[in-house]
This record gives sequence, structure tokens and C-alpha cells, in this order.
Amino acid sequence: MEFGPDFLMLLAIISLALIFDYINGFHDAANAIATLVATKVMTPRTAVLFGATFNFAGALLSTEVAATVGKDLVNGHAITMPIVLCALIGGITWNLLTWWWGLPSSSSHALIGSLLGATFFASNQGPQNISWAVVFAKVVFPMFTSPFLGFVFGFLIMTGLIWMVFRVHLQKINAVFGKLQVVSAMFMALSHGSNDAQKSMGIIALALLTFSKMPGVHFPDWFFPQTGGFHVPLWVIIACASMIALGTLSGGWKIIHTLGNKMLKLQPIHGFAAETTASAVILSATHFGIPLSTTHVITSAIMGVGATKRLSAVKWSIVGNILWAWVLTIPLTFLFSGLLMYVINWVIPH
Repeated sequence: MEFGPDFLMLLAIISLALIFDYINGFHDAANAIATLVATKVMTPRTAVLFGATFNFAGALLSTEVAATVGKDLVNGHAITMPIVLCALIGGITWNLLTWWWGLPSSSSHALIGSLLGATFFASNQGPQNISWAVVFAKVVFPMFTSPFLGFVFGFLIMTGLIWMVFRVHLQKINAVFGKLQVVSAMFMALSHGSNDAQKSMGIIALALLTFSKMPGVHFPDWFFPQTGGFHVPLWVIIACASMIALGTLSGGWKIIHTLGNKMLKLQPIHGFAAETTASAVILSATHFGIPLSTTHVITSAIMGVGATKRLSAVKWSIVGNILWAWVLTIPLTFLFSGLLMYVINWVIPH
């Protein structure tokens, strides 16, 4: 096999996918550990190590979400290496911008929006190469329902806990739920790793499948089996799990500050309720191969928990900024990667 331009592009895609995974880790680190830090159950350093460990473990749980991203949203036979490259550039650009602004937007939706945009603008048949029914069922519908579920179940769980402990002294409540929150945060970190790391796995596997169909390409089975179908190799799973864990170790303190302090002042019982809610929703979505936004779910769960105090306890001006990031992520990444794809087609006509 010759190491020509296509192979170099494959290496670039794998590298960028792992960079995206790393950025996803520090961009979304707050999803798993913000409440631990805000409630002072753990120091920031300990919480980051804790989150990274269970993010890694969660990424090894399944590949259902990777299959959705890599083969269900778009027609794999029509995907080219430049499409995958544009998708990654779009996702990385949006993640870095929202990290800089301190907005907890969705890395998942950034990557998916970019993949759809690059596919749409790649050719005249671009719109037909997108599985719109799957996009609606596994991206658009969950995008609106998951925050609703996070808010409602966060509110209900917190309400139930309040009824259980309303006669108990606050110091004892904090002591008990400080310990319980470690367990809920573990499941939150597991769920984050199980869902978010798989997006990069799906992109790398899609690139490997696309490259493997080129004439004269023969991969070793351990690298990518020549079965002609979508497959996530073990080395891809371990590499993506490692990168999202390393990204979490890097922190993402701006977003942690937004989730953990600016929206609502949290106590351990609030953190436990929010994390329990979010991890249940996310792990359920992972089981069904839905590339959920962990950011949307934990943020809305925190809002639901805060609303049990009083609606004014939630700082709605901050929530408004976050909502704008949610709404704009897919359209803007769609257009950005689509424009990039259009430029590439103009510079390098097929």
C-alpha cells in the first residue's frame, strides 16, 4: 500500500478525531465533575482525576452510539475523506469557540451538525445521502426531549429527597449526600464517557471504512478488518477512551464555573439529584445508540433541581446564554462545514 495523499489524509483525520475527543474531554469535563467541585465534596484536582478515570471506563462499555454516528446518519458509500475532514474541522472549531466563551454547548451536536453539513454540500446528491428519518429520531427529537426529561426528573427527584429529609439537620444531610454524591458522580462520568467518546470512534471507523474501499488498500485485521462493513477496532476504542480521559484531566474550568456556580448555588443533595437524573437519562440513550448531548442533560437537570427551591434560584440570564448555544450549535456547524466543503470542491474539483 502506497503512502499517498489519501493515506496522509486518513492520518490527518485520525489525528483530528483524537484531538476532537481530547477537546471534548476538557470542554465537557464539567458535565461529570462541576457539581462535585461546586458542592466542595472534592477538590478540583481530585474531581478531575476521578472524572477522567470513569470517563475512560465508560468509553469501553459499548459502540452503539459510534455505529449511529458512523453509519446510520449518512450514507457510508457516498462519504469521502474530505467530508470526514470537514466534519472534524467544523466540530473542533465550534468546541474551541464555545469553550473560550465558557458556554456548555454540545460537542455531540457540533460534530453531528458538521458531518451533516459537509455531506449535504459535498455533491448534488448530498441531501439524498443524509438519513433524515434517523437524524430526526436520534438527533433532533432527543435534542428537545432530553433537556425536558432532565429538568422534570431533576425536579421530581429533588422534590422526593426534600420530603425525605425535611426533618433532618442540614449538617447531617450534607454529610450523607456528600458520600452519595461520589457514587452519583461516578455514574455521571461513566455515562459521559460511554456516550461522548463514541462519537470520535464512529468518525474514525467511518474514515477507515471509506479508505479501505479504495483500490489496493489492504489493512491488517487488527487495524481494520476487510469485511466491507462498519466496525470499530479495539485500538480505536482504547485510543478514544484515553483521549477523552486526558482531556478531562485538562479541566475546562470556565465551563465548570458556569455549571457549578453561576447557574445555581449547589449543596451535595442537589448535586446527587442532578447527577442521578442525568446519568440515568444518558445511559438509557447510550443503550439505544442515541448520540445524546450530555451537556444538555446535566444542565437541565441542575435547572430542575434548582427550581425546587424557587424559580428565582436559577439564574435565568445565564440559562438564556446556554440555550442560545444549544439552538445554534447544529445550524452553525452545518453551515460552517458545508461552506468548507464547498470551498474544497471549488479548489480541488472532482
